Amino acid sequence: MSSNGKAVLIGGAIILSVTLGVRHAFGLFLQPIIFDQGWGRELFAFAIALQNLVWGIAQPFTGRAADRWGAGPVILSGGLLFASGVGLMSVADSAVTFVLAAGVLVGLGLSGTTMPVVFGAIGRALPPAKLSMAFGIAMSVGSFGQFVLLPGSLSLIDGVGWANALLLLSSLSFVIVPLSFLLHEDRKGWGAGSGIEAADAVRLAVGDRGFQLLSFGFFVCGFQLAFIATHVPAYLLDAGLSATAGSIVLALIGLFNIFGSLAAGWLGARFHKPQVLSFLYLGRALAIAAFVLLPKTEVSAYVFAMLMGLFWLSTVPLTNGVVASMFGVANMSMLGGIVFLVHQIGSFLGSWLGGAVYDRLGSYDAVWGVSIGLSLLAALVNWPISERPIERQVAA
Repeated sequence: MSSNGKAVLIGGAIILSVTLGVRHAFGLFLQPIIFDQGWGRELFAFAIALQNLVWGIAQPFTGRAADRWGAGPVILSGGLLFASGVGLMSVADSAVTFVLAAGVLVGLGLSGTTMPVVFGAIGRALPPAKLSMAFGIAMSVGSFGQFVLLPGSLSLIDGVGWANALLLLSSLSFVIVPLSFLLHEDRKGWGAGSGIEAADAVRLAVGDRGFQLLSFGFFVCGFQLAFIATHVPAYLLDAGLSATAGSIVLALIGLFNIFGSLAAGWLGARFHKPQVLSFLYLGRALAIAAFVLLPKTEVSAYVFAMLMGLFWLSTVPLTNGVVASMFGVANMSMLGGIVFLVHQIGSFLGSWLGGAVYDRLGSYDAVWGVSIGLSLLAALVNWPISERPIERQVAA
């Protein structure tokens, strides 16, 4: 691995650890914010749902910008938006301001600082044989940020209040700005050997059955992740457990996803990635079903967190690896952004429906049931996907 490749991998991994760590801590703020502001769970859930939707809609465009001009400037801009949005959440004095900050600004910032843009830069900096493992390493470091920042955020909320805690997380997020310069890319020769133009890549991808099935699986991933990250702390409080238990659950998910992401990268380099994805979605369905059906104790919650952690973001390196195998890396940030848009539509529904169903029925049971069913369906549709190199077929 070249020195430039190492710098891109290290810088990208740290950026993911900050953005994913801060973002995954938002669920801890649900109870204190709605209590102080007098809002319902649906409003907070809608803000996070809008964040996911804005993130997804913007992702193909920020991905295309990164493919065209390099990841560095896109990450710098995204880091400024992300840090500013988190800071504005802390001082929002109305529901509209809070939704704009948490939903729009943070969503736009995430589109420029997370997996499609970072993985695109890594994909262009490293040889193809090393990509699956490199994606797994970057994702595992991102999960370590979740593991560290979740209990840290809860300590800040308890110590200085939720508003000051958000200000401190905003300050931390500004570290993305200097790190973005590590992902500066030399654009010379990017088009050489790509074999396919951006417009053709989009047309072929959107019309390809395998790409459609891969995107549906990622939709399910987004639905589950957003629902669990946003609502599990409150779900455990409703079951009589403490806020500390909720933070430990999310932190354990982050910790065990380190191992899950590394394992996914290793498996993806040796086995058929879509079939590995099928096993991951099946594992999620079984873990969620056991968690919902068993009595809620700290032990059962922590076991669920460890199991879900193994499957949590391990889908990301595999999904991006399939995109790279099918279409190459020249347009990877853009095509990964399209898949991620579908993921974020699922995230919007998972986050918003959780709050909407709870406010109307007083229970999350229906959403848990939908999550299990979707996971089983995702396991089925990923199995037949082929990793055939569509780009090289077109070039031939």
